[in-house]
Amino acid sequence: MRASALFALALSAAPASAQQRTTINPVDIDYRYNFEQINDGASYRTGADPAIVRHKGAFYMFQTLADGYWRSSDLIHWRFVTPSRWPFDSIVAPAAWSDGEKIILQPSMMEPEAILSTSAPETGKLDFFVRRMPPLPGMTNKPAEEIKSGEVPPGPWDPALFKDDDGRWYMYWGSSNVFPLYGTEIEFREGRLFYKGAGKPMLNMDPSRHGWERFGQDHCACWGPGKPSPSYMEGAWMTKVGGRYYLQYGAPGSEFNAYANGTYVSDTPLGPFTYAPWNPVAYRPGGFAEGTGHGSTFPDNHGNWYNSGTSWVGHNWGMERRIVIYPARFEPDGQFHASTRFGDWPRLIPSGPVQDLDSLFPGWMLLSYRKPLIASSTLGDYAAARAGDEDPRTFWVAGSKRAGETLRMDLGGIRTVRALQVNFADYKSGRFADAPDIYTDFELQGSLDGRSWSPLARTEPPRRDRPNAYFELPVAARVRYVRYVHGHVGAAHLAISDLRVFGSAEGRGPAVPGGLGADRHADERDATVRWSAVPGATGYNIRWGHRRDRLVQTYQLWADELGNGRTLQKEIRALNKGVAYWFAVEAFNESGVSRLTAPVLAR
Repeated sequence: MRASALFALALSAAPASAQQRTTINPVDIDYRYNFEQINDGASYRTGADPAIVRHKGAFYMFQTLADGYWRSSDLIHWRFVTPSRWPFDSIVAPAAWSDGEKIILQPSMMEPEAILSTSAPETGKLDFFVRRMPPLPGMTNKPAEEIKSGEVPPGPWDPALFKDDDGRWYMYWGSSNVFPLYGTEIEFREGRLFYKGAGKPMLNMDPSRHGWERFGQDHCACWGPGKPSPSYMEGAWMTKVGGRYYLQYGAPGSEFNAYANGTYVSDTPLGPFTYAPWNPVAYRPGGFAEGTGHGSTFPDNHGNWYNSGTSWVGHNWGMERRIVIYPARFEPDGQFHASTRFGDWPRLIPSGPVQDLDSLFPGWMLLSYRKPLIASSTLGDYAAARAGDEDPRTFWVAGSKRAGETLRMDLGGIRTVRALQVNFADYKSGRFADAPDIYTDFELQGSLDGRSWSPLARTEPPRRDRPNAYFELPVAARVRYVRYVHGHVGAAHLAISDLRVFGSAEGRGPAVPGGLGADRHADERDATVRWSAVPGATGYNIRWGHRRDRLVQTYQLWADELGNGRTLQKEIRALNKGVAYWFAVEAFNESGVSRLTAPVLAR
């Protein structure tokens, strides 16, 4: 029997409804087209500022400019819910909280508006909880330098709601490169909101001491060469664990790879709050889905924690973004951290309590990095090779969007494929609102010889838009070639930023990197990490933390980005002054991951 026939039989034996065990970042939801730049002609799908709450065993995700929200029962599959009512100008950076009986939803606002609620969020039925809020006490339009004690700028913008165990409610808010985050106690009574005092400053940034709070690509403190910019703080979220209050914030701005979540900690809901020396909480400056800032923290049904945030795309507009979710943990000593190691590769969803966040990585390696690609047609310079470079800002554009257009990838040898992700891009898409024809339809096929093809996966009803479509195969497939076969997109062009393939190659993982050293700079916010290149390594993870046994921060790098020298190096600019750091490095290739080097203390 021919090998291709054996391959087809293996696929046909797969159970059609095998249970999916993994998910991936960016989250596979039907992101909506943004309307804010309609007059500029910038058309793009986007998702940002996720407020995720667990309510009666299910999860609900609210975000910026979506005209609705999403529901999930398993943190894998998300269904869009069309609401019965919604603000005319949509919702930006909302606050959401479940009190066990209902979900309360508060939009960002610069002047008094309404707060909504629902006791049946799965149906989309929303009611007014507060028809009109009162003005913020002390609200003024004065310049920052003229603001006096007890006065606050207009808002509350980027709000967060929190109900404490004693039944008392609190609100936090703020979005500025000048003003702090504010907080105050509130009360809901008889369909009204009452402020129980003026907003008090809760926390502010200090980028002169906190390296990760510096704005710009890799914290360059700039928009670009010669273009300095102050950092931006936003995205309040309150979480109480073990009697401690964690006031989360996003910084230093969502337009670059360095967007992250941090926290201050207190013993009371209104402080005083103390900066956590192990900040940032969630940080991912490298990889395909860069950036983690401005999100929410929530538990699953097994007591595991997650931290969500906003990942940067930024091709059509600075605020072109996606949603990411990472497993998180609160340590017994109070440290709060999210795991972003291999953070945009497949990740297991646990079926019970998890102690080791690294155990959620199934070991499915990326097989598609810079592999040869051939397209059925190409528009201009938007070549097929762009769909394999792990950069969401570069993409292939087909010569047409007719059904039958193809994009073929050669994995370089027979590989074991376990999952695939197709990431669509927006190139002159011409859409600014949802519509019935905005959906994706396509098939993924595999082949041993590039001639005989068998199905791997395809989109299924109900049809929806899937800008970051993810498929876990019911059984592993042995293939050398993977092909995208087009059916439909709602945009004006078929554009794919990355066709990503996960699984394993034959052979052994790379050796442990040698020659590790870490040098702290005179400016303690920075350190340079050096190690010896490993033959056959596709990339490296630099891992660090304030404890030798807790290296919770990760910077993922590709080997070809680091040059051809025997010694490789990378500057890490996300450190806190006055905090000692341990560093280690691991190498990876298509066959696996090396052991981690022995950690070294940065000198």
